[in-house]
Amino acid sequence: MPRALDLSPPAYTGPLHPLDKDAFKKRVPVIALRVPPRNVGTIVNAKELKNYIIRVPRLSPVVPDPHNPQGRLLILTISDQSELSDAAKERIQRDAEGFVDHEINLDYGFWSASDILDVCLPSELIEGAPKGFSSAGHLAHFNLNDEYLPYKHLIGSVFMDKNPQVKTVVNKLHNIDTVFRFFQMELIAGEPDFIVTHSESNCKFTFDFSKVYWNSRLHAEHERIVKSLSPHDVLADVFAGVGPFALPAAKVGCGVLANDLNPESVKYLAQNVQQNDLEDMVRVSCEDGRAFIRNVFRRLLVEPFAPYTGPRQSKTQQRKQKKREGDVEVSPTAPPTLPPRRRVTDLVMNLPDSAIEFLDAFPGVLSDPELSELYTTMPMVHCHCFTREMEEDKAHEDILQRVEARLGARPEEVREIHHVRSVAPGKEMYCISFRLPEKVARRT
Repeated sequence: MPRALDLSPPAYTGPLHPLDKDAFKKRVPVIALRVPPRNVGTIVNAKELKNYIIRVPRLSPVVPDPHNPQGRLLILTISDQSELSDAAKERIQRDAEGFVDHEINLDYGFWSASDILDVCLPSELIEGAPKGFSSAGHLAHFNLNDEYLPYKHLIGSVFMDKNPQVKTVVNKLHNIDTVFRFFQMELIAGEPDFIVTHSESNCKFTFDFSKVYWNSRLHAEHERIVKSLSPHDVLADVFAGVGPFALPAAKVGCGVLANDLNPESVKYLAQNVQQNDLEDMVRVSCEDGRAFIRNVFRRLLVEPFAPYTGPRQSKTQQRKQKKREGDVEVSPTAPPTLPPRRRVTDLVMNLPDSAIEFLDAFPGVLSDPELSELYTTMPMVHCHCFTREMEEDKAHEDILQRVEARLGARPEEVREIHHVRSVAPGKEMYCISFRLPEKVARRT
């Protein structure tokens, strides 16, 4: 059998911050095959040799021949020619020009972040060491366990080295802002540039990562909720942040009333609405969640959204269409026959730590006769929450009981209690989607 080449990084005993990158050099002696350039493809793809040619990420099996600039060397994994099968020897005799000793020269750039950390961290910390990170634009963020904090600068710098797009690396601290619920953090590598531009769901988001809440792991959840909406719907986003639900929903045609209590979130939310050309689809407010819930139904009644009449055009598309039309006189379009959108069809409450507590704002929200007449169908509520129950049935019952306690009634129509993600040992994130009970909404 061909041998396994030892391509592991050398043992390291130098400083951890900064690393002595010159210490990560290794020479690996190998046997190579001299191959005429015209035969390289034939040899590389030969089935007789497929088990003998080195196949390692970031390492080409074909290299220039240092003694013949026009020639090529093919790196093999054998330690002796006798390891080759008869068929392999026959192929080599026909299409190659013999064997030569060669050295592979490896340096810091060859190994992955995990490879480097494996030889830098204490042996007892290797197994649980970070293998990757979450990102937002040029910023990478970690949630390091306490035992890795003495090595935080090492971890941050190594991952930044290995990911050229990363310019700033932070570690989220256990402290959470008590009012606006974003994580405090510390810089562990790179530049202190926390204003990022991040793309998600065909939208561009700009925000100060150190002052607002953003979780890259919730991309699938943002997408799931938006896919459940119809373009004709109107979404009320109670804790909108910088717009990860609001903007994609508006992109598909929904009218969106987007609210957040954090002025920094609202500032970037408004900026994101503008840079995504969604000013006519998203209305931004900065209010307490309860006040927003109590006011949003009346607000939409007074200032409805125009009806959905088809996929919206961006400003660029509109300009191109006008250019195509030129000076041709176009008959005025008949006004849409659909009525304006005066009903909130869905509310999303993505503040899992306390969103259930805000359900006590719903009793009586549709008791006004004018609203009561309009809402023949109650809106759907998508409420995110945490639970300590690990078994699904017990988690569902725990969530339903807490919803009932704050709402004043148990939801009769629950569309789904969806498991979003495991947050930490003994802590699960869910989203319960239920239709607002009519007796709660109309309570006087």
